[in-house]
Amino acid sequence: MELLPPRAPVDVAAIFAEHQAGLVRLALIMVGDRASAEDVVQEAFARTHAGRGRLRDPDRALAYVRSAVLNGCRSVLRRRATVFRRPVPYEPPVWSAESAALVGEDRREVLRALGALPRRQREALTLRYYFELADQEIAETMRISASTVRSTIARGLAALGRALEEES
Repeated sequence: MELLPPRAPVDVAAIFAEHQAGLVRLALIMVGDRASAEDVVQEAFARTHAGRGRLRDPDRALAYVRSAVLNGCRSVLRRRATVFRRPVPYEPPVWSAESAALVGEDRREVLRALGALPRRQREALTLRYYFELADQEIAETMRISASTVRSTIARGLAALGRALEEES
């Protein structure tokens, strides 16, 4: 029996350096506030770092981190729903008067409509159009099939279109 050489641990620091900002933006879209988004991403990276030797496929570490971020966002939203007994409506973040002026009304309408979508549709649309991921990458991140990704995106786009027509 031939022994396989030990795998090199995943370089979580390199993944963090390259993808942290984008993952914080993903979490921000999902949870609606920067502090929670940063906490979710930090926790996802900390858990990935702690378990980096146990990853079955080190080449898919980024997909694992993305999944961890989405799961963390779901947990934050569940805790909020428990505390408030109803989902907190998504409000686009405003960091300063200048940034509020720069964010156009169209963008705010789209973000409001996106925030009103069911969680799975919101996640799929964000991963497709914000991160420009392919169906298979979205499927790995969300842990669903590629065909479910396509149908979820189609339903999400239809609902988003209806919501934006109503606001016009």
